[in-house]
Amino acid sequence: MYNPQIETFIKVADAGSFNKAAEELYITPTAVIKQINLLESSLDLVLFERTHRGLILTNAGKSLYQDAKYIIGYCKDSVVRAKNAMSEGENIIRIGSSPTTPAQLLMQMWPKIQEQCPDIKFEIVPFENTPENAKEILANLGKNIDIIGGIFDDTMLKLRKCEGLQLSREPFCCAVSIHHKLAQKDKLQISDLYGENLMLMHRGWSNYVDQLRDDIWQNHTQIHIVDFDFYNMSIFNRCENTNDVLLAIPGWANVHPLLKVIPVEWEYSIPYGLLHSMTPSENVRRVLDAAKNIVKTK
Repeated sequence: MYNPQIETFIKVADAGSFNKAAEELYITPTAVIKQINLLESSLDLVLFERTHRGLILTNAGKSLYQDAKYIIGYCKDSVVRAKNAMSEGENIIRIGSSPTTPAQLLMQMWPKIQEQCPDIKFEIVPFENTPENAKEILANLGKNIDIIGGIFDDTMLKLRKCEGLQLSREPFCCAVSIHHKLAQKDKLQISDLYGENLMLMHRGWSNYVDQLRDDIWQNHTQIHIVDFDFYNMSIFNRCENTNDVLLAIPGWANVHPLLKVIPVEWEYSIPYGLLHSMTPSENVRRVLDAAKNIVKTK
């Protein structure tokens, strides 16, 4: 399902030498070197620096290494899920889950969904939330993952080539280190953010974030906005390490053990719901219809 040279590349990167990788793969060092040379040539990249002390990944190699491990794991998981689907039938909904797209909301609704769809089972599919993975997964919902719970707006859906079913509006909160002075508060006023660095996703990512950004720029110039490119664990670590304030939602309260998510007295929020393919399968459509009914009866 993927170029086998990628797996060889990972073995070499982990071992730090062609000889050690060859031993683990039960092939000759010459064969390993040939595979890596072919891979570098086909990609037009230099993946390793050859030094007298061993092999060192280049920046390109480090990037490929991170994504390649995900790709191989994802492919292997796909085969397992396909085999499970054969043995258990096709009425399985695969729910993607990552720290910033947790499956808890859908799981809370699942007992009521099953009342309407008793034959449908669910399977949690964990994934690493990187820009590349998010783009690939959301553009291909219905292939290996059917549904993901997360925040969205029309801009995101258009960019990611998927659809969203709104289940709620999640208020924007602020996440801070438990050692930050603001962590002593249970609710913030916008004036509490004066003099702070407030980390926001870059302009154009979400209309709702941009509305908040414009309000701050026009009326609260004492707040210093710091742009970033993507919500992932690195950003939560950065928030904790730098003592900056991070725009968050209540559902991320358990993403990082050293961060506290605090509500803010403002009127800004963002839709939260189920992201799915633009052409969902019949089973996914049934689950979406059940979720709609549950929201209506609340």
